[in-house]
Amino acid sequence: MTSFTKIASTAIAGALAATTVFADGHAQKWDMPMAYSATNFHSEQGVMFADRVREYTGGAIDITVHPGGSLFGGGDIKRAVQTGQVPIGERFMSAHANEAPLLGWDNLPFVATTYADNAKMWAAAKDVVNAQLADLNLVALYTCPWPGQGFYFNKEVASSADTQGIKFRSYNSATATFAEELGMIPVQIEAAELSQALATGVASAFISSGSTGYDRKVWEHLSHYYKVNAWLPRNYVMVNAQTWDALDDDTKAGIQKAADETGASCAAKSEELANFYFEELAKNGMSVEDAGPEFLAELKAIGEKMTAEWLETAGADGQKILDAYNN
Repeated sequence: MTSFTKIASTAIAGALAATTVFADGHAQKWDMPMAYSATNFHSEQGVMFADRVREYTGGAIDITVHPGGSLFGGGDIKRAVQTGQVPIGERFMSAHANEAPLLGWDNLPFVATTYADNAKMWAAAKDVVNAQLADLNLVALYTCPWPGQGFYFNKEVASSADTQGIKFRSYNSATATFAEELGMIPVQIEAAELSQALATGVASAFISSGSTGYDRKVWEHLSHYYKVNAWLPRNYVMVNAQTWDALDDDTKAGIQKAADETGASCAAKSEELANFYFEELAKNGMSVEDAGPEFLAELKAIGEKMTAEWLETAGADGQKILDAYNN
């Protein structure tokens, strides 16, 4: 039995079990793992989504949210949903770019750096991304952007001359590439493990939004945040394809209504909080400033190279996304 056959068989069994429960007139109990802390806005919006689903399906679907990697670690969530271990979950979309390069569409440096442009980029990417997810036995219900990505360090950084040999927390292939191009050593670390990694010296720098720094209180270990706004990556809430297909049309419509509302609400909350996070980092003693011209020029040169490399791996579908975005 092939790996994909095993995934499909397990997922079908889970979907059939769920259908049986639903046919008996009882609510389907869905566990929804999420990678970020309960107080992170993505997790809070996930709870709101669960509440809306319960309301719009008349209680037919009852979702319990498990934040902070408490049910499955971030790196295990997609596979758990694919294989039907859980029917639904949330993950960082570009975390799967190694498996499917197209899913790195939102990590193209300096291409779509405002919330409006990020929304335009998602509109351009949505159809081809959903087709890719279907091949992975997944259905995307909603996506939500993080604030723009910037660099955290424990010292002043003016250029790549200051970054050589630094252990750099990466969360996907794009961040690992940035690290390597800047002479740093990428170390794969989930957000839930970040505080411990910084405290023990496993990593001493990373790129992320102000949200992650605020959530993990990184001012206890790091001193500088450089606003770069390299990209606005997206999380997505996914459901197992067999589980989704087994639902009746009214239930699907209720879930999708909840998803559409939550996607819009989450994006608005992200934009609302972006400056708040910077203020909190500064309030807690960090230097928060724009990246200097030399460092920014280096980052943009790396970004152009990364976009070209992504187009090579993503192929015609990747070019289709960029063409639609630019037109």
